[in-house]
Amino acid sequence: MMMMIAHKEKAGEIPSATGNGDATVAARGSSLPKSLFGYEVLEFIGQGAGSLIYAVSQPQSNQIYALKHVVRRTDKDERFIQQLEAEYEVGRSVHHPGLRRSIDMKLNRTGLLRKVSEAALVLELFDGQPLETHPPRRMSAVCDVFAQVAKALGALHHAGYCHCDLKPNNILVNNAGEVKVIDLGQACKLNTKKQRIQGTPDYISPEQVKCDAVTVRTDVYNLGATLYWVLTGKNVPTLFTVAKSGGENAFLVDDGIPTPRELNPKTPETLSNLVMECVRVNPTKRPGDMSDLARRLDVIGYAAHRSAQAQHAPAHGIRPSLAHV
Repeated sequence: MMMMIAHKEKAGEIPSATGNGDATVAARGSSLPKSLFGYEVLEFIGQGAGSLIYAVSQPQSNQIYALKHVVRRTDKDERFIQQLEAEYEVGRSVHHPGLRRSIDMKLNRTGLLRKVSEAALVLELFDGQPLETHPPRRMSAVCDVFAQVAKALGALHHAGYCHCDLKPNNILVNNAGEVKVIDLGQACKLNTKKQRIQGTPDYISPEQVKCDAVTVRTDVYNLGATLYWVLTGKNVPTLFTVAKSGGENAFLVDDGIPTPRELNPKTPETLSNLVMECVRVNPTKRPGDMSDLARRLDVIGYAAHRSAQAQHAPAHGIRPSLAHV
């Protein structure tokens, strides 16, 4: 059997809910289902918000996909099914190589009220690893990854959606350096005001914590918080984490947050400044366009590459080829 590179997709709810804990153990053991909704199950590859994720094969085409499976055991599981439906709608509406495509949505309905008893979302399977476990080390690679992320999010925004849960675990990178932004279960229309706090505590924007309208700048903050972690190995203080440790009267101040360059002197000052712009508390003071972010990251990455190239140049002055830098 062809083995897939696995990654664990975590919940984006606050408080987070992994759900189906017993089922996760079972899925890794002898009770792995042979098939789900007509798809042959190959292996268990992770879990998401109340879901178990499998690598599956479509018998007619032999195409391999990822399948998120949710079983409705209590009324609380309804929201996990709603997240699958949201991811399906967004994933089939927006087409960009940096966003994971939705392929199919399957529902089983039972009882007199025909309530959904289980659901499955079939997705593009991307052979990559999450930044959470495999962050890039070279500055030029960091900039390249996040420029690709910004371009993918730009396509999402152009279609009228906000991701709302960008974090290291939702960015996959393959061996060729190609990026895939995944987990659109929290995505919603731009300017939506959510009824409850949704996001991941260490990457969530202030407006998400306040249940204010989410905008392009919400994803800018999430991207900046993610980039901050990649550069420093530390999480930027968020309104959620500050309030949790300091009480509901706690507040964030931009100037009180250490810069990436202060925590990691190898960070170019231009990149450090860009990150701090992205994580400003006031959304109107953040960059408002992903294409501009991508352009700036490309420029900073090029400069970082040239700097590394110069450092590795032979003493007699012959420059190495780009492939060796």
